[in-house]
Amino acid sequence: MHPVHATDIRVQRAGAVAHIELNRPEALNAWTPEMGRELLAALRSAATDDAVRAVLITGAGRAFCAGADVKVPRELEPDGSPDLHSRLEQIYNPIVLELRRMPKPAVAAVHGAAAGLGCSLALACDLVVAAESATFLLAFIHIAVMPDGGVLPHLVARVGPARAAQLAMLGEKLPAATAHEWGIVNEVVADDELRAAGERLAARLAAMPTTALASIKEIVNASLGGELEPLLELEARVQQRHATTADYAEGVAAFKEKRRPRFTGR
Repeated sequence: MHPVHATDIRVQRAGAVAHIELNRPEALNAWTPEMGRELLAALRSAATDDAVRAVLITGAGRAFCAGADVKVPRELEPDGSPDLHSRLEQIYNPIVLELRRMPKPAVAAVHGAAAGLGCSLALACDLVVAAESATFLLAFIHIAVMPDGGVLPHLVARVGPARAAQLAMLGEKLPAATAHEWGIVNEVVADDELRAAGERLAARLAAMPTTALASIKEIVNASLGGELEPLLELEARVQQRHATTADYAEGVAAFKEKRRPRFTGR
């Protein structure tokens, strides 16, 4: 791989596998813009390196990824309202597109929380291995916004509209066993076996015919029933609608104050 200078992720090569580890364990690997830029650079490097034939994504510490780091202040729009779209358009959506477009298989090995953008990241991968401790959570509704990072189209493709709506609208945790039953993840293993299971799967894929795998991925993408990029662009535009609502302000305040929000529908 081309050198990737990073502090919030770790990149290692094991044979033909590029292992990318989210490395903000003290924050449950919550995304910051800088972490996103580092992850995007690592994915682009892996995608263009002929020596890399598969990608494995993991998280350091107690969780895969807790989503976006709400402690990082939002940029502001010219009218003073929070900017909810620029990071999606410039950093986070390109990560999802890179994972789907790279002609190489990507594996997510998930333990602990895969919440918000962490869930989006996992479901953008081709195969997902989960530890028994893993939970999948779309908590966006609790701060009065919608899921983003392409997670809704990926969920609809995997579990259908009814279950996708259930996860997005109720914002409840989905345990690994149920995620496996629903078809969100491919395999569930004991926590202490997760890393080895992810490495084995990625190495197995790396030893397979790369061109054929790329063709399979191309047809899977085409079978999703619509181009992903326009959907991500629509997500970013729609997400911005929530920036000026009283419910969004209340949701963020309640999250920071660790209390139940009181939504008014405005």
